[in-house]
Amino acid sequence: MKKLMQMPFWLVTMERKWLVPLIASTLISIILILAATLSLGVASHGMRSSVFQFLPLWEEEHAQFIEEITEEEPAGSLPPAPRFAYLISGTKGDGSRMQRVLQALYHPRNYYLLHLDLEAPTRERVELAHYVRNQPAFAEAQNVYVVGKANLVTYRGPTMIAATLHGAAILLRRSKDWDWFINLSASDYPLITQDDLLHVFSYLPKDLNFIEHTSDIGWKEFQRAKPIIIDPGLYMDKKTDIFWATQRRAVPSAFRLFTGSAWVVLTRSFMEYCIQGYDNLPRTLLMYYTNFVSSPEGYFHTVLCNSQEFRNTTVNHDLHYITWDTPPRQHPLSLTVDDLQNLTASGAAFARKFDYDDPVLDKIDETLLQRPKGKFTPGGWCIGTDTHVDPCSIRGESSVLRPGPGARRFEDLVFHLLSPSMFRSQQCISPQ
Repeated sequence: MKKLMQMPFWLVTMERKWLVPLIASTLISIILILAATLSLGVASHGMRSSVFQFLPLWEEEHAQFIEEITEEEPAGSLPPAPRFAYLISGTKGDGSRMQRVLQALYHPRNYYLLHLDLEAPTRERVELAHYVRNQPAFAEAQNVYVVGKANLVTYRGPTMIAATLHGAAILLRRSKDWDWFINLSASDYPLITQDDLLHVFSYLPKDLNFIEHTSDIGWKEFQRAKPIIIDPGLYMDKKTDIFWATQRRAVPSAFRLFTGSAWVVLTRSFMEYCIQGYDNLPRTLLMYYTNFVSSPEGYFHTVLCNSQEFRNTTVNHDLHYITWDTPPRQHPLSLTVDDLQNLTASGAAFARKFDYDDPVLDKIDETLLQRPKGKFTPGGWCIGTDTHVDPCSIRGESSVLRPGPGARRFEDLVFHLLSPSMFRSQQCISPQ
């Protein structure tokens, strides 16, 4: 042991006046080398998010700031990117639109389930499955699926909720490592790249549920909550509109109704809660919403806000840009090139609704996504360098992100939503 602790002869015999300068210069050199190495590590992920250094974690047992966490971590250790599980839904005539949405959204880290409902002809569903099967990127990652046994979905009926829960159940069974569930339609389109979205979400706690909601249901109490409807899609093999019972029912007293957007970004743990049914609340509310008009605009909202476990995890926004008709705001307006500036300024991750192949989609591809026509949106996983070949035809590591200006816009929106003046005050809000 003594031999191991002996100092080298040259250091022992060195004059004392040289010892301190030598040690000091050595330490400075080591610090400079480490700083240069760690700065390279940070640069490889893309820009470091500044916003999330100031977002408080709401759990009492984790009562600290993101700033404190990042200060404790080495400068080069970036949070791992999450994974999203997308359900993209469509109906008759939407097959090619769904392909375009998938190309704009695709990232090898994520999972994608495509559902063309039963109204779509078998030929269209087969063509969609053929496209997925013959795409090399999908075959390599094994992360894109098509629902073979389609569901009949009725507009404004509970069959939309049934199809959404079905899709989430498939995604839960297919993979155990995704973090958030996102439902979109063929009329939706991204406004930022997946690298942008993954980058920002990598700094967020994984128990945040993004869902626009309120219990101030207003006119919906008389036009949606009190009427009793039947959805023929539950028992018929042909699509027809809902029909109305002559009787009406009272507003529930066992739970509070909430309503909002049908488009959501929900955590894996919440989707497991809804599907696996270890608590009876999701089942009870599913039975209630079977006879509710436009149940997709209320089911998840009411489950979340009546659950002790999840009510404090809501962020009151659906991460969409949507323009509505004049009150009562029942129908979204179709977006055009005239809306491009507002789309960009919104900071939203997605927008709806878009008409089939509207020119504004080409503008979004060109200015926001940098997506070549008929190709994937480029990201850090695309490493091809030949300017005449799709860069995503050569695929690298899916964990490498290359966020762009969209990440900053989206970051600003999330910062606003999680600010002290917005976050808590907008959770499961009730009328005063």
